[in-house]
Amino acid sequence: MSAPLDLAQLRTLVAIADTGGYTRAAAALHVSQPTVSGHVRVLERRLKQVLLEREGRGARFTDDGERLLAEARRVLAVHDEALARLETGARRTVVVGSTETAAEGVLPTLLTTLRDAFPDRPVRFVIDRSTGMTESVARGTIDLAVLLGWGPATPGRQVGTLPLRWYGRPGGDASDGGRSDGGRSDGGGPDDEVPLVAYAEPCGMRRRALAELAEAGRRVRLTAESTTLDGVVAAARAGLGVAVLPSAGAPPAGLVERTDLPPLGVIGLHLATRAGLDVDLEAAALGALETFVAGLPGLTAAVVPAAPVATPARVPTTSHPDTSHRAASHPGTSHPDTDREDLT
Repeated sequence: MSAPLDLAQLRTLVAIADTGGYTRAAAALHVSQPTVSGHVRVLERRLKQVLLEREGRGARFTDDGERLLAEARRVLAVHDEALARLETGARRTVVVGSTETAAEGVLPTLLTTLRDAFPDRPVRFVIDRSTGMTESVARGTIDLAVLLGWGPATPGRQVGTLPLRWYGRPGGDASDGGRSDGGRSDGGGPDDEVPLVAYAEPCGMRRRALAELAEAGRRVRLTAESTTLDGVVAAARAGLGVAVLPSAGAPPAGLVERTDLPPLGVIGLHLATRAGLDVDLEAAALGALETFVAGLPGLTAAVVPAAPVATPARVPTTSHPDTSHRAASHPGTSHPDTDREDLT
């Protein structure tokens, strides 16, 4: 039996026809333009037919493409009608994702807002790294996600920013990580080696820390890394080094802010939503995040146009396991070729 056609790829083909091009189709589907192009190429290889041809700055459907487009519309109509019938009367659970570093501050406000607006809809939360949630949103297994990252490469709509801060154990300077034995005694000059505890790669905050320390002429020693926020905080609390975390209020328990290291700027707070999400649900979540940001001292909400959510096939792989930093990353600088590293 022949392999079945992928519904997402058929939906991409229909979006190209309905919107008039690859770029507009990507925006309508909340995916990237390379993802749209990739879907077309897969369909062409699967059917061994040329479906679209370049025409000036646009593209036109070939005869084979027109035939597939007609079939795609029928297949999707039947699928969507069946899904609507099956979901009628069902209380579909709203799945909300959040990074660990944003969860404590953001989720209570978000949960209250969603429960008030949709009292008949159960809400389930998923706490994960931004990279993993980006892929889940693209697959449709998470309805909306709160992400941290920089620039247009970060999926979703930027709602505001959170300041990045250095944190360490009380009673020490940055050169000893706050060890109870006092560590080094040279007072944290430019030649000191800074002990760093961080998220495992890929991690944007980690790369930001390394970039700012390098620019300040400080040497860095990675003393601990973890895939979880609890692990990073525990290592810093134990005096193994200083950690970089977004601030939404008081420092984590057992840690104090360190002001003897280079400033780190801010990180964007984004809301990413799956394709086809109820607009009222998206609006409620967006309003909750704006309320959260507006309540932070000295911060203002700044909604900007949404960036596309990349599909899992598009996310580039790296040789590191973490989430958020690029060695030369600065506020306002985007790196679309390695967008995964702009997340945290």
